[in-house]
Amino acid sequence: MKQLIQSFKTGATVLEEVPAPQVSRGCVLVQTSRSLVSLGTERMLVEFGKANLVQKARQQPDKVKQVLDKVRSEGLLPTLEAVFNKLEQPLPLGYCNAGKVVAVGAGVNRLKVGDRVASNGPHAEFVCVPENLAARIPDNVSDEEAAFTVVGAIGLQGIRLCNPTLGETIVVVGLGLIGLITAELLVASGCRVIGIDLDPQKIALAAQKGITGINPREGEDTVKRVTELTGGYGADGVIITASAKGNGIISQAAQMSRKRGRIILVGVTGLHISRAEFYEKELSFQVSCSYGPGRYDEAYEQKGQDYPLPFVRWTENRNFQAVLQAMAGGKLDVARLITERVPLAAYERIYSDIGHSSSIASILVYPGPASYDSVVRVYPDAAFGKAGDVMGIIGAGNFTKMTMLPALQKAGAHIKYIASAGGVNGTALAKKYRIPFSTTDYREILADGETAAVLITTRHNAHAGMVLQALRAGKHVFVEKPLALNREELEDIIRACDGSVTLTVGFNRRFSPHIQKVKQLTGSAPMNVIATMNAGAIPPNVWVHDMQTGGGRIIGEACHFIDLITFLTGSRVKAVCMNAMGLNPAENTDNASILLKYENGATGVINYFSNGSRAYAKERIEVYSQERTAVVDNFRVTTGYGFKGFSRLKTPIDKGHKAQFRLLTERIRNGGPALIPFEEIVNTTLASFAAIESLQRGGWVLLEQEAGSTMNEAGSRMYEVGSMK
Repeated sequence: MKQLIQSFKTGATVLEEVPAPQVSRGCVLVQTSRSLVSLGTERMLVEFGKANLVQKARQQPDKVKQVLDKVRSEGLLPTLEAVFNKLEQPLPLGYCNAGKVVAVGAGVNRLKVGDRVASNGPHAEFVCVPENLAARIPDNVSDEEAAFTVVGAIGLQGIRLCNPTLGETIVVVGLGLIGLITAELLVASGCRVIGIDLDPQKIALAAQKGITGINPREGEDTVKRVTELTGGYGADGVIITASAKGNGIISQAAQMSRKRGRIILVGVTGLHISRAEFYEKELSFQVSCSYGPGRYDEAYEQKGQDYPLPFVRWTENRNFQAVLQAMAGGKLDVARLITERVPLAAYERIYSDIGHSSSIASILVYPGPASYDSVVRVYPDAAFGKAGDVMGIIGAGNFTKMTMLPALQKAGAHIKYIASAGGVNGTALAKKYRIPFSTTDYREILADGETAAVLITTRHNAHAGMVLQALRAGKHVFVEKPLALNREELEDIIRACDGSVTLTVGFNRRFSPHIQKVKQLTGSAPMNVIATMNAGAIPPNVWVHDMQTGGGRIIGEACHFIDLITFLTGSRVKAVCMNAMGLNPAENTDNASILLKYENGATGVINYFSNGSRAYAKERIEVYSQERTAVVDNFRVTTGYGFKGFSRLKTPIDKGHKAQFRLLTERIRNGGPALIPFEEIVNTTLASFAAIESLQRGGWVLLEQEAGSTMNEAGSRMYEVGSMK
């Protein structure tokens, strides 16, 4: 299918051939007929992309600080590599889509195949959108009109926050697309509306809708004029839909407001607020968040958990519906806002000079029924090796892009497929690394007899299911940590591992030259190991904290260090006890200390903290054994104390990824056992589960192999004991 993509690195906009998305649970697959170009937002993205590095940095000072912190902790070259990789990430354009539902995912209740819907899908021939981000189009509303639904909801949410009443005077600053829709909805609500803009065409269009216009370029003082029009009192409310870098708009909004007036920011402007201006009038100020309640809430948007109507009357989806009802009832006429209708293939007519466009609303018109293809051949003539060592990758996120693919390329791996949920990232990586096929259906990889190995780097909740399918398809499997999120998933995998193919989990740190050196120095001597992870804070609403999706950071990330200590000690975990910060620590804590007792008497301590400074190094490993100490500082410097012939190893930061993928490529090509013994993988996974159970129950949890059982019989069990003897 065709999709519009923009480069953050160059600002170029291209119509890309990408595989069509698969319909997923809670979502609908829509074939697009029309989409609206949001000129303000998309102009800003294109101009940002065309800016040079210095200009980009000036626009994002918070990101500059993050980059500087990363330089301090990881070094200059790895940081620059990460920055350039980030800039190479393609950006799907558009968020105002209308079309027909062609497939419905499990759990969808309100929509069905054949429904016409408006959604926040991008400019693409097919889009997959969650049910709560799509609304059915009334019969008397065209797809062209319905494409305005999302921008209409943005304006409507600003109105709801302003909370105008019949007869109040509301000023709309900025009569672009969102501003004109906002003003017309305010008129429909019985308000007197004053619109401010620098464009005479927009002022004239607003006048046709009963809006009093003010153009500062024509010599009018906006503050004085609003004061005059309101009998000296000032406006009841000001809704800012304009985009400006300075603070002048905020200041003028305060000056033209009445005492205890309301100011709502929908657009983008400087936010230096004069205390005197707001203090004297007791003004209120609020920033509007996109389409309304539910926006950026994963439980609402991705999982379909609606907010109860009696308590949250207007969610983003109900705002969509309200805008469509206003169109159907003749209260909102968007047809007059359309400046141009452009076929999708002629998109350059809009984007080639978008920075100077005078268009108000540009509609992209899609061709007739598009062919649905879940696989795109990116390089028709590219070779991908012989049948015995061909790989397929499932997942095209940051780890695949920034770590795995560069390492596999250096190792000479033969990759035939890359699968991604949306198709955009996967196709971009296929182009960069000359991978022949990009797909949105990972089952294509499993069904291909030439593919010997599957590498899985998806979200954590998909790992176990995909591992099982790949094992049953006779593929060697590499999966990023964690292997599973619960014991049931783990036991299914244990039963599926019959030895015919290998299973490797991405516990890369054991392959670092620093850990390899420490292992060489310490051998199998009894030891104490302390591993400290300065993990950094992740907002609580991010999926990694969700126990069903990410498994929490202990199961999802701290397992790295359980495996690392297992490798160093040469033993398996016998018992686990975890303590977490806080009076009532939750199961998905990311500030915890984990105690590990090993079968050979060794002990391990994992300090996993998210409350440290990002300027401090992320990881530190200390090994104490036979009056000797080894300290690994962030996988850059290892210092030895008491070792004959060794005092220091220094390298660029190396957490073992390159060696891991080089060895994996060699094993797949030449045969041999998995890189990590399967029983150690199972033991590490069980230990991560035991850490959570320990926190919940407040005591040690003992891991024990059942006598006489085998791994294929799921012969591992855990039980709690009150104390260790």
